[in-house]
Amino acid sequence: MKPNNLSGQEFFVGASLLAKEVREQARSYIKKLTNSSSGIKKIIPSLLLLTLSHLALAASLPSNVAEALKRAKIPLSSIGIVVKETNASKTILDINGSQAMNPASTMKLLTTFSALEILGPAYRWKTEAYLDGKLENGVLQGNLVFKGYGDPKLTVDQFWMWLRELRQRGLREIRGNIVLDQSFFEPVKNDPAEFDNDPSRAYNVTPNALLLNFNALHLHLIPNGNVATALLEPELVGYTVKNLITTSSKLACGGEDAYSSHLAGHIIMLEGSIPAGCGETDDYFSLLPHDEYFFALFSALWKELGGTIQGKLIIGSAPINQVPFATHKSQALSETIRDINKFSNNTMARQLFLTLGASETLPANTTRSTAVIQQWLDSERMNFPELVLENGAGLSRKESITARHMAEILQRATRSRYAAELEASLPILGMDGTVKKRFKESPLSGYAHLKTGTLDGVKSIAGYVKARSGKQYILVFIVNHANAALTQPAQDALIEWLYNTY
Repeated sequence: MKPNNLSGQEFFVGASLLAKEVREQARSYIKKLTNSSSGIKKIIPSLLLLTLSHLALAASLPSNVAEALKRAKIPLSSIGIVVKETNASKTILDINGSQAMNPASTMKLLTTFSALEILGPAYRWKTEAYLDGKLENGVLQGNLVFKGYGDPKLTVDQFWMWLRELRQRGLREIRGNIVLDQSFFEPVKNDPAEFDNDPSRAYNVTPNALLLNFNALHLHLIPNGNVATALLEPELVGYTVKNLITTSSKLACGGEDAYSSHLAGHIIMLEGSIPAGCGETDDYFSLLPHDEYFFALFSALWKELGGTIQGKLIIGSAPINQVPFATHKSQALSETIRDINKFSNNTMARQLFLTLGASETLPANTTRSTAVIQQWLDSERMNFPELVLENGAGLSRKESITARHMAEILQRATRSRYAAELEASLPILGMDGTVKKRFKESPLSGYAHLKTGTLDGVKSIAGYVKARSGKQYILVFIVNHANAALTQPAQDALIEWLYNTY
């Protein structure tokens, strides 16, 4: 079936979406032309061309997609769609494909694929521990220094295992300080409240070369009569929890959070309510600066392992020309990008983005990382003049790319040595990640690997769809509009159309 072979009804539905848009552009165009002496002569043919070009655009859109967009009150000028076979140059659908748009988290596709190409799938981050002093009979007369290199996923369980290794290597008592060397990344200057005025949200955690456990706290709330039992992990030495969260029969399940957390000195305050009859719930948030969180968590785990410490927290540098006492290695990049893409982990994506711009002599920053990605794009002869990168995660109001160039990235990836690694990192439709609940009981389940993106005013999806014919297709659908949150039915309709038609 050719995409332009639509019925009269399909054509009418697509065209009706553009009626208002065409009228507004026509009025503007007429006003502009009639201000000149020769302009009136151009009105009829130019207006006809304008109208026909818009109708042709609408006619190329499947009717069920057009209808879903109409219900959401989304004009075609606010969408970018590209559909093409993975090994073909010809495009099946291209709606505003050259229009720069905010892609939200689908920008992670560029970050993760370029990282695979630049660093390689076996790349691992290291975190080093140095002894700045003499170790004798288990006692360190000096400082214990930690130097980070941007590990995106140094979790509390991995850190505990590594500290256990330090104990096995003979370290028991630290008479000096804990020194943190975070110099591999330049300090991030942006305010965590800048994006949405909610700095405690886990996705707003800023990057850090010595990021530990996502700098996050895990809150597990259990309704217990009129009150809620609060379990907070991990334990942080020097901090206590005061839980004032109650239960309420007036709150609906699945609604907005009606509780909050904040620091009052060294007390973690939990206040508000949760629904009484909706069962247990989990949340993640970040309250402490990176260095204080690291020290408090280290102190708790070190004590648990039977170690002692007498000193305090210091921000400094690792000893020069000294072999590390112990080195922790992260999981491989090929595994890391699965967490980034399947669960749209912004903190990990930002860590990866900065890693691309770091070196042993120069600390990473956004400018250097952007330059490295641009250099790689140039080497691959991919010219993206509209591309704007701020953090590589898509958690941004500034980042932009066209749907056509997003499709080009996905097509280039299919020819990469690491094509399997990138595709395996994407959520599987109806099965896992951010698309686990979409098409769950449908024949489409399992036949697409798709990355999603969501911000206020942005809804996007991009990836690979295997059609009923067995052929694989690239699909990119980006919406930038105040009603973007209502466009999942339109995106699902396009996925279904592609699967059934080709």
